[in-house]
Amino acid sequence: MGRGKIEIKRIENSSNRQVTYSKRKNGILKKAKEISVLCDAQVSLIIFGVSGKMHEYISPSTTLIDVLDRYQRASGKTLWDAKHENLSNEIDRIKKENDSMQIELRHLKGEDITSLNYKELMALEDALENGLSGVREKKMEVHRMFKRNDKILEEQNKELNFLLQQHLALEGVGNMHGQWI
Repeated sequence: MGRGKIEIKRIENSSNRQVTYSKRKNGILKKAKEISVLCDAQVSLIIFGVSGKMHEYISPSTTLIDVLDRYQRASGKTLWDAKHENLSNEIDRIKKENDSMQIELRHLKGEDITSLNYKELMALEDALENGLSGVREKKMEVHRMFKRNDKILEEQNKELNFLLQQHLALEGVGNMHGQWI
């Protein structure tokens, strides 16, 4: 006994629609894996649900970029142009620069320096000495600023104490005459 045919149209009930989406999504992902394994086909499947969540399957023997390049060549449709290619190259360049900076940072921390030659170690030592010199200069500048602020506060404190003493003296004179100021 087989199933009856259903009319292919949007399912109005949202919970029924979600259940059907989940089941059919899992089914189509399973079929994509099966055709990839059984037939040695290169398969790339991307599904975006209503929520925006992405589900994908890409054959282990390929990458999404390879499949899309092949699609672009076979269909004649342009998926990305030179501008996108330039952006991709720029991303690759920035990733390499980031990797290089990560290595340099590790070296500055004294990590992974066994592979460095004498010239590289000398350059690293110079960079560290320059950095240390800059830190010391900044520390002295901050120290001088604190001393300056300390002197200013001390002078203001003396002035306030003097004014307080004058006020107390005047108050004392006022009290002697029976008056409050």
